[in-house]
Amino acid sequence: MFTTLANASLFRRARARRGMTIADRFAPLPADAAERWSHFPSWDQQSNYALHLGFVLEELRQDYARLRLPARQEMNQPAGIMHGGAIASLIDTTIVPVVGWCTEGRSMVTISMDVQYLSAVKDEDAVCEGWIEKRGRSICFCRAEVRGAESGRLCATANLVYKV
Repeated sequence: MFTTLANASLFRRARARRGMTIADRFAPLPADAAERWSHFPSWDQQSNYALHLGFVLEELRQDYARLRLPARQEMNQPAGIMHGGAIASLIDTTIVPVVGWCTEGRSMVTISMDVQYLSAVKDEDAVCEGWIEKRGRSICFCRAEVRGAESGRLCATANLVYKV
């Protein structure tokens, strides 16, 4: 296991030196899918949970998405840091277009989500990147990372499984 973690860490540092981002690994969306998902998370609704929390779609590619949760006092827990539930909601919502961009008309649900909180988000927006590690016919295995928007500090990672 240590070798795998060490290799992953070396890969991330090499990628950062070359200026590659996670998004660079994924192709742009086809025009019809880009149009269909351009209003996410509103879906022409006046209100829903994701809108209530204030999520903003920043980038969407095939099997990849990046969403932002703007820092607001209401998102904090009493210690003055962003609530873990808000971060978990950001992670789960980020994966929706990652899985759903090519599954038009099919419903999808989260089967499992395992979040590791690594450091606090304090006085800055949270940005989540999510992507598919493996897509099967009816199951998708996904990963996500949440970072502080200004600090770049890795705050949470997650593994998710979706049923399509």
